[in-house]
Amino acid sequence: MDANTGLFKMKKFVSDASTVFNRAVQFTEEKLGSAEKTELDAHFENLLQRADKTKAWTEKILKQTESVLQPNPNIRMEDFVYEKLDKKKRDRVNHHEVLGHVLVDGGNDFGPGTTYGNALVKCGQAQLRIGNAEREFIQTTSNNFLQPLHNFLEGDMKTIQKEKKILETKRLDLDASKNRLRKAKSTSQPQSSQNSPQNVLMMVEEENPVRFHLDDAVARAEADLRVAQAEFDRQAEITKLLLEGVSSAHAHHLRCLNDFIEAQLTYYAQCQNYISELQQQLGSYSHTSGVGNNSSNSSGAGISSGIPSSVPLQASAPPQINVIAATPNIEKKQARVLYDYDAADSSELTLLADELITVYKTPGLDPDWLMAERGPQKGKVPTTYLEVLE
Repeated sequence: MDANTGLFKMKKFVSDASTVFNRAVQFTEEKLGSAEKTELDAHFENLLQRADKTKAWTEKILKQTESVLQPNPNIRMEDFVYEKLDKKKRDRVNHHEVLGHVLVDGGNDFGPGTTYGNALVKCGQAQLRIGNAEREFIQTTSNNFLQPLHNFLEGDMKTIQKEKKILETKRLDLDASKNRLRKAKSTSQPQSSQNSPQNVLMMVEEENPVRFHLDDAVARAEADLRVAQAEFDRQAEITKLLLEGVSSAHAHHLRCLNDFIEAQLTYYAQCQNYISELQQQLGSYSHTSGVGNNSSNSSGAGISSGIPSSVPLQASAPPQINVIAATPNIEKKQARVLYDYDAADSSELTLLADELITVYKTPGLDPDWLMAERGPQKGKVPTTYLEVLE
């Protein structure tokens, strides 16, 4: 029993080693241009390119957003190490909170009863509120924007990359099987060409073992090719389904992006509110201090009183008003592309199936066409290729 198990393992090892060697030979010959390569269809290639672009840009967006939330690279590296070690990140005080504590301490030292000391305390309290708003903004952005992007890269995208590698190995196996079948047929062809009428009877009588061996090699190569083709087709279908799922990932990322912008809007609105209240409080201090400076203001009042009341003041020139023509209100909508579309000229926009674009109508444009935007790219597209999302 142990001997049979060992023999089975040895045969499996030899088979696996042979498969790896055949893949390496096929890959090398393709690079040298001496072997044919099975090409994927254009739609599949577009899906692969879209997945690669999604991975690259998601990584860049994730990295730069983290830089905005935490500009210090050393702290980012420290947080990364804590995350890998499954430890809780250190609770740090942000810059606004540090400034707020310094201002409050300074105001208390000068005395909250003094105008300057009270102003310092008020400024410090406003900075502390801004620091707390910043902490909430960072937490919200991390949960609603950074974490979904990170999960996508660590989950769906890693699965796609894994299946792509498996598909590449299946393709190498398929092309290696095609090459072996081609060689087997080319080896058996000269033998069959020598089968002249005079030699046919002799070959049948002698039951040429070489001929039978060549036919058996061709049959085995054809069987291996059928198996390799079936495995390649099955893996291509699995990979295609995963690649098509990138469209739903784009829709999810769009929702996360909206959450990020909403968090930014809330954060900056809070900051503006806190600073506006602080500005009003400091303005009241300025008016109060101005009342005590009557001596300095009296000289100015004397100068103005020396001007006869009958002399009218010359009005300053009215400000120049720039009249800008009102632009028409253009309603923009999101649309999903149903089919691939190649632009006929520079005024049109090339489309890829399942991607999301922004569309809108412009005056004078044919009703069967819409203007479309995809990032910095802009052009007209046919409406039959689109599904406008309400």
